[in-house]
Amino acid sequence: MNKKIIPIVLLSGFLGTGKTTLLLNILEQAQNKGLQPAILLNEIGEVHVEGERINKSIPTAELLGGCICCTSKGDLTGELHQLVVDYSPDFIIVESTGVAHPFETIEAITELSLYSPIRLCEVITIVDSKQFLLAYSGRKNETSRLMREQIACASKLILNKMDLLDAEQKMILDHYIRDWNKVARLDKVTRAQLTDWSWLDSLIDESYEKPKHLDSNMAAHECEHEHGESCSHHSHSHVMSYTHYWKNVIHSEAFEAWLKQLPQNIYRAKGIVTFSDTPSRYLFQFAYRETDFIKITPQGEVLDVAVFIGEHFDKYWLIKELEQLEQS
Repeated sequence: MNKKIIPIVLLSGFLGTGKTTLLLNILEQAQNKGLQPAILLNEIGEVHVEGERINKSIPTAELLGGCICCTSKGDLTGELHQLVVDYSPDFIIVESTGVAHPFETIEAITELSLYSPIRLCEVITIVDSKQFLLAYSGRKNETSRLMREQIACASKLILNKMDLLDAEQKMILDHYIRDWNKVARLDKVTRAQLTDWSWLDSLIDESYEKPKHLDSNMAAHECEHEHGESCSHHSHSHVMSYTHYWKNVIHSEAFEAWLKQLPQNIYRAKGIVTFSDTPSRYLFQFAYRETDFIKITPQGEVLDVAVFIGEHFDKYWLIKELEQLEQS
């Protein structure tokens, strides 16, 4: 029987960009498709006022009084794991606070993959187009650096409130956005209203581990965008993380040698693995081109899994490489 893997969507964006409106639109679309989502809401303050707008029938966890990229980072994995255990939803949306640094949040979410069947599938950043131009304007300060990080980490970018820009401002916005993130799928919208929901269908398609049949061209494929072009398909190479659930045992020496030849833009990996040539299971860590293996005896049902974190790496090349390791 195929194991259900819960897709995770990280919703990022600076204060006032329209994250909650987008969240409500996603929930409405999910309900129209007969899907059961769950939500984890994060807020710096002690009350999440916008949370009152969410349908009470949707499983929801709240992390208040801190940010999931730092002070509430440890609580994030626990709350996510509980949502998986209690509800087994079709997917989970993590709405981060507007001042959250996405990379640290991505690391925290992928850490959960080591003991819970989840996969971070989308990092969606929503941008208030008008405020972005006013706040950035070529200046380098904490706000602009955070905006840049949120945009750079996205697999999907939503430029909101485009109706407030004139033609020249739209050209300037395109220049900044594509300078910071050349490959994320791009939607230009008003009032956070999306028209293309194919990415939501793709989430569910990936929620079950099954053999992947990739043609010879897919591994080399990149989704290239011209300025202002929107791309709706799911085959893009800007993936900040990839979680692989092993189907077969692998050889320890072959795996260690393979890790050492990973591309430079995959800079962290970790996971739990069973080797064909040793009787024990191992926790492995790969960072700064160094690898460490620790013999473990997991408690309870813990899947063999590997998590890879990097920037602009080719997910489909990585999948084929991992499958070859399992077949050798």
